[in-house]
Amino acid sequence: MKTMLDKRPGVPGALAAKASKARFLIAVMLFLTVVINYMDRANLSIAVPAIADEMDLSSAQQGLLLSAFGWTYAALQIPGGWFVDRVPPRVLYPACLLLWSLATVFMGIIGGFVALIALRLLVGVFEAPAYPINNRVATAWFPERERASVIGFYTSGQFIGLALLTPVLSWLQSVLSWHWVFIFTGGVGVLWAFVWYFVYREPRDSRANSAEIAHIREGGGLVDLTASRRERTRVTWSDIATVLGRRKLWGVYLGQFCLTSTLWFFLTWFPTYLVKYRDMDYIKSGFLASLPFIAAVIGVLFSGVFSDFLLRRGVSLGIARKGPIVAGLLLSTTLIGANFTDSTTLVIVFLSVAFFGNGLASITWSLVSALAPERLIGMTGGMFNFIGNLSGIATPIVIGFLVTDASFAPAFVYMTVVTLLGIASYVMLVGRVERVRESRPVPETG
Repeated sequence: MKTMLDKRPGVPGALAAKASKARFLIAVMLFLTVVINYMDRANLSIAVPAIADEMDLSSAQQGLLLSAFGWTYAALQIPGGWFVDRVPPRVLYPACLLLWSLATVFMGIIGGFVALIALRLLVGVFEAPAYPINNRVATAWFPERERASVIGFYTSGQFIGLALLTPVLSWLQSVLSWHWVFIFTGGVGVLWAFVWYFVYREPRDSRANSAEIAHIREGGGLVDLTASRRERTRVTWSDIATVLGRRKLWGVYLGQFCLTSTLWFFLTWFPTYLVKYRDMDYIKSGFLASLPFIAAVIGVLFSGVFSDFLLRRGVSLGIARKGPIVAGLLLSTTLIGANFTDSTTLVIVFLSVAFFGNGLASITWSLVSALAPERLIGMTGGMFNFIGNLSGIATPIVIGFLVTDASFAPAFVYMTVVTLLGIASYVMLVGRVERVRESRPVPETG
């Protein structure tokens, strides 16, 4: 029997039935995966003061160890994006999760400076496809007007996980040893890999009903990404020209490098800064280190919801997406205030405001979803993450060379300058937010 809604002119039949909410389970799964992903990135920053004491490491050696993840993570973003365009998330994500989690577990079992660097390089290898997969899943499962909110929600996982787990991992290290930080975090990832494989499905293969699929598709969600994959298996020069030859894409690439520089400070040097330069013990530093992450959670959740609210009120896609990003970057420059006070309380306030700004700006993947050519979403996301995460190499190493035993001030100056360059990139290079066309039409395959 048809309802009154069925009889209204212009209402598609697929939308006449009440849409299911299967996509919200997908959002929760992405959130939990990001929590684990960032827990396995940040665990070393918690352990490195104890490792440095045990192995008598210099600041430069600590910077090298902290940067090891970034070398392979950045280098493999484009190959990772290539895999994302060809291997379904149900298969690729759990495989990556299992492998990077096992490498993390072995960091707690195998000692030695060289071994830690080698295993950290492996963690970077297998985490490389993670955020392109997240973007691929969000693009398939969510309409445009919900996408910034869901990206903000799952991105908040990186901060919520760090805010809640930094004190826990610091306590675990103080009670047992730094080895257990890696064994615990890696073990959680191994378990989640199996959960993802058995639960995740593409929209048309899931419990989403036809009304929900129609809602996603008609709102700009690409529900048929898997079915529409091209048969060819190699990257062409035309693909590379498209991904590397567009000014607006370079705007988000360079902007992401500048944005993630602040993030990588918090993921690498921040606990050491509190322990060594602020003379805190591991328990107190673990608690205080969690406060900026809580501020970032508030920032990123507000950013996604506010951005989608602006879009629904008729504000242009460019302003709705770029506005929170630029405002967040401006707030991130407040971390320079830490150079002008001896008060630990004020330092935490400055850094919390800065990391709130970093969270506010962290919906940058919504721009990748909106700008990337439909057929090259994974490859564009890979390039975006590659250039952005070069900061994962640069930030730990540059800070390691800039700081002295007596002063951390040059590190904050460096990050402030980089953040200002990020603002210029989003304002001057990105331009109108619209999907990039490919360099040439792709012939249809039979």
